[in-house]
Amino acid sequence: QVQLVESGGGSVQAGGSLRLSCAASGRTFGRYAMAWFRQAPRKEREFVAAISRSGGVTGYADFVKGRFTISSDNAKNTVYLQMNSLEPEDTAVYNCATVGTDSGGIYRSPGSYPYWGQGTQVTVSS
Repeated sequence: QVQLVESGGGSVQAGGSLRLSCAASGRTFGRYAMAWFRQAPRKEREFVAAISRSGGVTGYADFVKGRFTISSDNAKNTVYLQMNSLEPEDTAVYNCATVGTDSGGIYRSPGSYPYWGQGTQVTVSS
C-alpha cells in the first residue's frame, strides 16, 4: 500500500525558509511522478510543484516565482520542497501526492493523484 508522510512544516516569519519532506513507501520510488499541493483555509486546493518520475522534469505554479524548488532523492525515497522568501500568502496545509500510473512527464491536476499524504502545516507571519 502506498504511503506518503510529510514533515518539515512549521511557523516562520516572512522572508524565512522551510524545507518540506515527503517520505514514500509501498512501491518502487522513482517510477512515479510526485507533486506538492497546498490548501489555505476557505480556499481550494492548488498545485504548487511537480517532479517527473526520473526527476528530470519539474513544474511550478506561477505564484512560486522562483522561490520554491522541488527535488527527489531516490536513495531515501523522499521528495523535497525547498521554500525560500516565504510570504504570509504561503500559509496553508501542504500535501504531497503521487500518481497511480505514470506515462511520463508531470501532472498539475489534483485529479491525477490518487495517493496523498496527511499534510503538514506551514504558517508564515508578517
